[in-house]
Amino acid sequence: MKNYLYGCMAVVLLLAAGCGKTAVTPVTLPVNPPVTPPGGGQPTVSTYLTKAKETHSFIVSNLMTSYRSYKVNTTTDPNSAFEWYNASQIYADAAMVAAGDATYLADMNLTFKWMENMWDKAGPNGGYFAFARLDGSGSSGTKYADDNGLTGMVYLDAYEVTTGADKAAYLDKAKQCANWLIKSGLFDNTYGGGFWWNTERKVKPTQTNGVALQLFSKLYLITGDVTYKDWAISVNAWLNSKMYDSVSGLYVWQFEETGIRNNTIFTYDNAIMVEAFLLFAQATNDNSYVSRAQAVGNAMNRVLWDAPHNVYIFNNNDRRITPCWCGWATQAMIKLYQKDNNATWLNYAKGNLDAINTVLRNPANNGYFQFAGLDGAGKYSNYEGVDQAWMQRLQVMLSKYK
Repeated sequence: MKNYLYGCMAVVLLLAAGCGKTAVTPVTLPVNPPVTPPGGGQPTVSTYLTKAKETHSFIVSNLMTSYRSYKVNTTTDPNSAFEWYNASQIYADAAMVAAGDATYLADMNLTFKWMENMWDKAGPNGGYFAFARLDGSGSSGTKYADDNGLTGMVYLDAYEVTTGADKAAYLDKAKQCANWLIKSGLFDNTYGGGFWWNTERKVKPTQTNGVALQLFSKLYLITGDVTYKDWAISVNAWLNSKMYDSVSGLYVWQFEETGIRNNTIFTYDNAIMVEAFLLFAQATNDNSYVSRAQAVGNAMNRVLWDAPHNVYIFNNNDRRITPCWCGWATQAMIKLYQKDNNATWLNYAKGNLDAINTVLRNPANNGYFQFAGLDGAGKYSNYEGVDQAWMQRLQVMLSKYK
């Protein structure tokens, strides 16, 4: 998760907008699953499912290759594949299968097989490299802890919607991702613990550790291997002692190379932490972490929600919107709703996607632009593969309820 974050942080658009730190009380809407019209007939299809399928059609036409890898984008880097972009497409397709559409299984499994090209087969512990050519050649160099942590979680989603040998393969590879994290040496005592972002060991971010916490917690729940639980406990302790900001009730960005903590608050960091705490609560049988996940969700809605535009901002210093980074909050809100049945979370999930669709979706081709201001100013012209994947995933997830 690194390929455009630093670049976009260099350009901050100061837009006049309502303060996201004001308390928001959204209108509570009813949950409307598909219904059968009076007199029978076909059930109503969610507009979000329709949009998810339209997004997938854009992906197939513009980003998918004959190898079943996916291009970085359609403009500046159409000949490369990024690890977490391809993993995110597996995530998106797994969500479609979970929603009942098995036609996505074939491409999902082919991309999973293609991902082997990015696995380090020479190193003793494996691990995914960040980059390859579209045919899978050329992977080498830096490995990212967040790529491997997120990919492990992606594979556990795929594990839940597959059977037989495919199911076993997804679980085994998720365990290999966790094994690489454990043996990578990237968790050390610098800044009191925590995983470094990558093998260059320059920064220690919340999101890297948050996805590791998710992966260790979920693997413990599936396998019962206490090694995963022990690692989850260690990562959780570091996040809460070093990255939590008690004033906002949220988690800050990262420790910089200088050793100074960067206190910028990102939407996706905290969305990751919501899901991490829900899983950690299950892994430790400690419901106080459900309350903590809810508290982080509420704090996100105070600090990172822009009420006039009905959307989560990129971070508290940059009030732009972007499909993946801002959209991640929709997944967190859906996970909270699945836990406590509070429909207010769904209102935020829906409002966020509606705003992204309004500002960043190109109705001519159903692709999503990478960044724009809250009102669409300064809109980027590129279509990043990861943004398309996440919008496919998030909209099919929401279609179950809206």
